[in-house]
Amino acid sequence: MTKTALVVGASIAGISSAYWLHRAGYTVTVIERSPALRDGGYKVDIRGAALDVVDRMGLLEDVRKARTDVRSGTVVDATGRRVASMDGDTFGGRTHGDAELLRGDLTRLLYDHTKNDVEYRFGEALTELPGGYDLIVGADGLHSATRALAFGPEKDYVHDLGYRIAIATVPNHLGLDREEVTYVGPGRTTLVYSTAGEATAKAMFLYEGDEKDLRAAYENQGWEVPRLLDGVDTATDLYSDDMCQVKMDSWHRGPVVLVGDAAWCASPASGQGTSLALVGAYVLGTEDSPEAYERRMRPFVERNQALGPANIKRMVLHTQGQVRNSMRMLAVMDRMPFKEWMLGKVMQPLHRAATAIEL
Repeated sequence: MTKTALVVGASIAGISSAYWLHRAGYTVTVIERSPALRDGGYKVDIRGAALDVVDRMGLLEDVRKARTDVRSGTVVDATGRRVASMDGDTFGGRTHGDAELLRGDLTRLLYDHTKNDVEYRFGEALTELPGGYDLIVGADGLHSATRALAFGPEKDYVHDLGYRIAIATVPNHLGLDREEVTYVGPGRTTLVYSTAGEATAKAMFLYEGDEKDLRAAYENQGWEVPRLLDGVDTATDLYSDDMCQVKMDSWHRGPVVLVGDAAWCASPASGQGTSLALVGAYVLGTEDSPEAYERRMRPFVERNQALGPANIKRMVLHTQGQVRNSMRMLAVMDRMPFKEWMLGKVMQPLHRAATAIEL
């Protein structure tokens, strides 16, 4: 008898899980509460073991074609003075063939790769755990309804790191051409970039505290921050949330198993959310039980989760003194002929974590 699986969430984790479960012999249905596939979104990186997963899906060439092609990165101070510049891959911590593309472009590639083999039902939310499925996969993100129904309230598993993130599409008033610019202030970091083929830009705001009003959080900040906030005011795709991690003793209960952010959100600061989703989906679909899936994934997840709290403290500097010292160090490093090598050393923990699993 054919086994059946219900996947909750047409996310990267969800669609990838659907692909591998179909390969494993399941008849798969994916439900997604949004009325259509979620396009757009911020840029994401595929690193380490996740590149092998994409290759095994037959999508590596398509992923490389969809790369953002961001060519350079610059750090500026409150007056807009350039402090340091580097090539795009060094700035983004990419090496060994890592690929950066827009989240929506990756989601679309995965969907097109599975739509003929998997049933998709958009505009359908999970309100109770249904019977009749051999497996129910919760791939519905940080605020997972599947997790709440099967394991209990969110507060028991979601841990706030003490920071917030906001992302939106804004006008490219700086005229960026496949460039990324970062401004750092005390407790406040702002990034804006443009990608190949996009007339607009994406802005990201990372900041300490729990202030939900972005303008209030960024009051009196320098550089182009006020103008970027004007762009956020008219954005139709603003995403804003606390920076959190999910910690659970088990990712499966009965027929329910969690994957991706629903199970182990490492936070955007880890830089590994997409790669964890891709690898987790592969392991779920290729291991012979939820227990085996969990045994193989947990050390990898824990290694990558550890990146989040460490990275966010480097991304958002607490005091004006820390900002000043960081700017001085970057300015000195910018004049050194081996700055790319130095930054590569800084990024080694990320790449060790990205490859810390055997598929």
